[in-house]
Amino acid sequence: MLNYNIRGENIEVTPAIREYVEKKIDKLERYFNDTPDANVHVNLKVYNDKQTKAEVTIPMPRLTLRAEERHEDLYAAVDLILDKLERQIRKHKTKVNRKFREKTNEPEFFATTVDAENGIEELEPVTVPEDSDESEFDIVRTKTFNLKPMDSEEAVLQMNMLGHNFYVYTDADSNGTHIVYKRKDGKYGLIETEA
Repeated sequence: MLNYNIRGENIEVTPAIREYVEKKIDKLERYFNDTPDANVHVNLKVYNDKQTKAEVTIPMPRLTLRAEERHEDLYAAVDLILDKLERQIRKHKTKVNRKFREKTNEPEFFATTVDAENGIEELEPVTVPEDSDESEFDIVRTKTFNLKPMDSEEAVLQMNMLGHNFYVYTDADSNGTHIVYKRKDGKYGLIETEA
C-alpha cells in the first residue's frame, strides 16, 4: 500500500492537486506483483518566477525511487516525474533480469517474476539487443582512501578544495560514514548512514 505524504511550499495542496498526484503515482503499481508498503514523499514548491518544482521519493527495500522536475505547470511536472520513475523501475528490472540470466544461463527472453523480495514483476519479455550498451554499469575507475574523522563543515571545505560534487568522510562525533554533496541550488546536503 502506498502511503502519501504531500507537502507544499508556497503552495496550498488542494484536494484536486492531492488527487492528481496520487492518481499519477498509483500508476506505478502496475510494475509490482503486490502493491508495496511504501511511503511516497512528495514535495511541491512554487518559486517567485512562477516556476514549480515537484519532488517524489519512494524508499523501498533495496531500491529508492526519486525524481524531481521543474516546470511552469505543476501538473506537467508531475507527469514528467512519473515518466522518470517508470524509467528507473524499468532500468532496475532490466539490471535484475540481466544478473539473473547470467547466474542461471537462461536465454535472452525472460518473462517471470524476478525480484520477489521487492515485488517487481515482469509484464513483458525482456530482450537485450546485441547492439545495446552492456558497459552502462561498468566501473571504469576505483579509488581507495582512508576516511578521516571530521565534521560536516570541514568535509564541505575538503570537497570544494578538490572540486568534487560530493565528499565521503567519517563523522568525528558519531564515528559514522557520512556524505556531503553540492545541490543544484548551490547549497549543500548531508547524507548520514545508519548502522
